[in-house]
Amino acid sequence: MFIFNNTTSSSSGFLLTAFPGLEHADVWISIPVCCFYTVALLGNSMILFVIVTERSLHKPMYYFLSMLAAVDLCLTITTLPTVLGVLWFYAREISLKACLIQMYLLHTFSFLESSVLVAMAFDRFMAICNPLQYAVVLTDMMSLVIGLIIFIRQVIFMFPCGLALSNVSFRGGQELSHPFCYHPDVIKYTHSNPWISNFWGMFLQLFLNGTDLLFILFSYVLILRTVLTIVTPRKQQKALGTCVCHICAVTVFYVPMITLSLAHRLFDSTPRVICSILANIYLLLPPVLNPVIYSLKTRMIRQAIFQLFQFKSSRRPNMRGLQRR
Repeated sequence: MFIFNNTTSSSSGFLLTAFPGLEHADVWISIPVCCFYTVALLGNSMILFVIVTERSLHKPMYYFLSMLAAVDLCLTITTLPTVLGVLWFYAREISLKACLIQMYLLHTFSFLESSVLVAMAFDRFMAICNPLQYAVVLTDMMSLVIGLIIFIRQVIFMFPCGLALSNVSFRGGQELSHPFCYHPDVIKYTHSNPWISNFWGMFLQLFLNGTDLLFILFSYVLILRTVLTIVTPRKQQKALGTCVCHICAVTVFYVPMITLSLAHRLFDSTPRVICSILANIYLLLPPVLNPVIYSLKTRMIRQAIFQLFQFKSSRRPNMRGLQRR
């Protein structure tokens, strides 16, 4: 997501902005934002903990879900300090080095989430289109291999971008449109040609996220074709019901991402406050909704969470009884 050049980095930084034009309401805006961050942190941590501790969930479908929860957790932690810093303490200044690190991590985890969604689409494709081969193909080892492929893919594409960070020069002291460093927003202030830099980033985004989205859509075309061959309507609904959570996860990730990218790159007249709202939706909506959707719609996850709370509640009376003795 970065442009390569031979200049040196500037020592000055940037000024972050929560919601341009709504600075007087930052305190009130921070209330729902904090609630969203709390839900994202607790929800994804709960999903991860349940899948790790519950042996009945040690299956490929839940391995991929744990990867999604881990990526959402990292994405949330990446933006949390600067967002709350701007809203609570009006800490708008961020150094160039910290800004570039946050930008690098933000886009890395975003690309990772896209790759994990592809793996989950492949899981649903095998479960519906090739159910007899599902257990043979998607073993624990294959799940590990898919995870390694996702990691290696990120290294191949993002490591050169990390090396280029030390060779990027920016005009410091500029005011950004977000409370975090987002590539299309930051790259406008480079000393190199911003038009080339912007569309180079868009090319990478289209290549990585675009190919992922095409693979997901192709998987669901095959899934839909298989479901339509099922005679019983009840079985059709059951088959499609297993895909609802994944379809929701894909929707809440790609729709805000595409909208924000177009607003930044193609529509120069888009108000900054609209871009800021879209960016916060893009980064907060998936981590908040994914654990909620999977907890409500996936019976195994729901049962594991209920058992966890029942176990904790049953331990409290026992602990009190031991203390009395």
